[in-house]
Amino acid sequence: MKILILSTSLNPRSRSRLLARRAEEHLEAVGAETCFVDLQELELPFCGADGCYADPQVVALQDRIREAHAVLVASPVYNYDVNAACKNVLELTGDAWEDKVVGFLCAAGGASSYMSIMGLANSLMLDFRCVVVPRFVYATGAAFKDGALADPEVARRTEELCERLLRLARALSDA
Repeated sequence: MKILILSTSLNPRSRSRLLARRAEEHLEAVGAETCFVDLQELELPFCGADGCYADPQVVALQDRIREAHAVLVASPVYNYDVNAACKNVLELTGDAWEDKVVGFLCAAGGASSYMSIMGLANSLMLDFRCVVVPRFVYATGAAFKDGALADPEVARRTEELCERLLRLARALSDA
């Protein structure tokens, strides 16, 4: 199974990136092939800008998404939604998401935005017929300490999400 891990935070001290790296470690430990894409390392245009869909980095990202059996999206939550960079990627890469299994790793400042991922999940399900893993990881700032994931329960839930993502991806690839 080839799993694309998409870290959408542009913050150098990103907590969602820490979740993404933890997921990468677990997926590789269980034998999955991973591709880690960090938006902080890309210079993507804004969707709607002149020539945005032909941008070489956009085309390369579309190809990576198409090649993956599943995508694990790691995003910070700002103002009760995923960050703008995450939404921009979806808008730029559109049809590459078609029929993908998708899981979410979210990092937020507090517990009030727990359902914030639903707008993106609904768009992926309705627009691109993605299968969204019904469990996702939502971690608040309390789960992190000194630039690392410190909460063993969040680490366990991250591993569980990875296992469910793999199980769904395998089942659908055999169908």
